Amino acid sequence: MRQFGEAPPPPTFFERLKAGLAKSAGVLGLDAIVKKKLDDVSLAELEEALIRADLGAAQAKAITEQVAKGRYDEDVATYDLRRVLAGQIAEVLKPVAKPLIIDGAKKPFVILVAGVNGTGKTTTIGKIAAKLVREGAKVVLAAGDTFRAAAIEQLEIWGKRAGAEVVVRPPGSDAAGLCFDAYTRARQAGVDVLLIDTAGRLQNKAGLMAELEKIARVLRKQDPDAPHATLLVLDATTGQNAVAQVEAFAASVPLTGLVMTKLDGTAKGGILVALAARFGVPIHFIGVGEREEDLQPFEAEAFAKALTGAA
Repeated sequence: MRQFGEAPPPPTFFERLKAGLAKSAGVLGLDAIVKKKLDDVSLAELEEALIRADLGAAQAKAITEQVAKGRYDEDVATYDLRRVLAGQIAEVLKPVAKPLIIDGAKKPFVILVAGVNGTGKTTTIGKIAAKLVREGAKVVLAAGDTFRAAAIEQLEIWGKRAGAEVVVRPPGSDAAGLCFDAYTRARQAGVDVLLIDTAGRLQNKAGLMAELEKIARVLRKQDPDAPHATLLVLDATTGQNAVAQVEAFAASVPLTGLVMTKLDGTAKGGILVALAARFGVPIHFIGVGEREEDLQPFEAEAFAKALTGAA
C-alpha cells in the first residue's frame, strides 16, 4: 500500500502502450458494435472497424471470419469480443514477434538501420545502442546520414549518453566511405556491434535506394556477410503508407527486422497487424515515447490486448 504523499510508481511499458493505443482501440468502437448477437450486421461493422484501424482489407476480413467461427448468432458481451479479437490478432503477430539476436561470433556484428526521415530512426539507433551497452556490449555508431547535420549531431548526443563511440564526417561526405571507415575502426577496436544510421531522404526514391545498396556493397568488401541485420524503422502514424515503405526498402536491401515507433497517440496501430500478415518480417521493437525505456521488445499478446482494449 502506498503511503500518503508518496509518488505513484511510474507506469509500466504495457500501461504506456495501452494508453498510446487508446485511439486505435477507440477506432474499433467495440462497445457500439456488440449489440445482442454476433450477426451479419455486427460482423460487417467489425470488419469495417478493423479496416479503419489500418489492419488492411484482407486481414480485416480474415480476422472477422475467425471471430465468427462457432459464435455466429450468439450473444457476445463486449469483454468477450475484445478477448476473442485480441486472441485472433495475437495469432497473426506471434510468428513475427522475434527478438534482435546479436551473433557474438561476428565481430563487429553490423546492423544497418534504414527508414525515411521523421520515423525516429536516429533516436531508435541511440536507444538500441544504450540497451546494448547496458548489457555489456561494446558499441560503435556510424553517422551515415551525412546529408543532415542535425542527424549527425543527434547521433553524437545519443552516443555520449549511451557510452558508445560515434564515427562522423562533415555533412555532405560520402556515406559509404564513412561506413567503410566505421567498420575498420570497429574491427580494430574489438567492438561487438556496429550500428549504422543512413539517410532517409535523397533527391528521389531511386537515389535513396542506390545509396543503401552502395553502403551494403562497401560493407561486404570487409565482411561478405555484412550487414548482418538490416532494420527498417517505421512511423505508426503513417498507417498504410508503411506497406509501401516496406516494399520499397525490401526491394533494395533484404530486411531482417522492423521497428515501429510513435505508437503513442495514433489511431493507426493496426498497421502492425497488416505488415505482419503481408510480409512476415520479424518485428523486433516498438516505441511509445522519446525515452530510452519507451522502446521495448515486441510482444504479440500484449500488443493485441492493448490494441483491442482487452486488458
